[in-house]
Amino acid sequence: MTPSAADTSLPPAGERLAVARIVAFFEALQPADVARMGEFYSPQAWFKDPFNEARGLAEVQRVFSHMYVALDQPNFVVTGQFVDGAQCFLTWNFVFRFKRFSPEVWQTVRGGSHLHLNADGLIASHRDYWDAAEELYEKLPVVGSLMRWLKRRANQ
Repeated sequence: MTPSAADTSLPPAGERLAVARIVAFFEALQPADVARMGEFYSPQAWFKDPFNEARGLAEVQRVFSHMYVALDQPNFVVTGQFVDGAQCFLTWNFVFRFKRFSPEVWQTVRGGSHLHLNADGLIASHRDYWDAAEELYEKLPVVGSLMRWLKRRANQ
């Protein structure tokens, strides 16, 4: 369950400042910063993306820690933002290299995040939206060939 806009008591300028802090954090995120996520997420935070669903700060931190184990030099670049009360939508590019598949090739996943903030300006819920088939599976050996073939067949 996600909080509603009525759950916040931050003034509009406070919401925009909170979002600016969050954007700056994610754009500069490094492995050691995962320990600081409590400065940006509530203890009961909920996170979901195409591969994970996490409840609680420790589980959210686990998801982001794993990102650094699985990928080389992951980096978020926020390309747009819309703030409406206690929620915002961020568009982003996620740039990284696979550690095992073509490690010399930079990859980019384009997506968006829907965030709900609590009264303290912390992230209460964070839902990432991106197309795993197009943005990830098609880039993998073997699976990528199959995904591209399926896409062609679906478009005939």
